[in-house]
Parts: sequence; C-alpha cells; structure tokens
Amino acid sequence: MADNDSDRKLAFLWLAAAAGLILLSPTASWIVTGLWGCPFKSLTGFACPLCGITRAAVALAQLDVVGAFVRYPLPTLSWILFLVGGFGAGWLAWRRRPLPRPGSIPVWLKIVLVAAVLLNWGYSIATGV
Repeated sequence: MADNDSDRKLAFLWLAAAAGLILLSPTASWIVTGLWGCPFKSLTGFACPLCGITRAAVALAQLDVVGAFVRYPLPTLSWILFLVGGFGAGWLAWRRRPLPRPGSIPVWLKIVLVAAVLLNWGYSIATGV
C-alpha cells in the first residue's frame, strides 16, 4: 500500500509540473529573457547536446509545434512526452490505477536513444542552433 501511495504522489507531482508548464506558457518569452546562454556554446561555438531545450519549450508555449519540431526535434518530442506523460500519470493516479513499471531498458533501446541524442546533436550543429 505504501508503494502505491508513493506512486500516486509522484504521479500527482508530475501532473502538477506538466500543468504548471502549461499555465506558465504565456509568460515563457518573458521568463527566457532572464536566462543565461549555453556555456558550452559560448566556449566552443558549437551547440551542446542539450541546446534547443529552452527554445523548443518557448516555441511550444507559443503553440508553434511544427516550427519547434523542425528546429529542435528531440527536445520538442521530449517536452510533448513529458506533458502527455504527466497528464496520463495524473489520470491513472486519480482513478487509483497502478502506474506502469518501467522494467529494465533493453540494450537495443539504449542504442536507439543514444543514437537519437547524437543525431539530434549533429542536426543542431548543422542547422546552427
């Protein structure tokens, strides 16, 4: 029972984070002006593997899903999955249904994920993100 309670708390926390991002989205452009630039890009002149996460979030906040995906494919997909997952986990917790347990990640999926990050990084460098 305690494990189920902690799952529910985590699910509601994820839901709150996803809902908070959506509620704050009208202020995204204003919030971003106070952030600093990427230190890796400042030092090397090249995008880091994480470059584009903030800009993808701002584009999504402005409902420019296609533009965000074209410029920052992996971060955009990650943000969308985070939001969908948060609302899905919240719905399951609300209904008192068990949350899916992510077993061990198969080796092939680890390779695909690493390849996706590397391809996205190459795409970011090639497009000048």
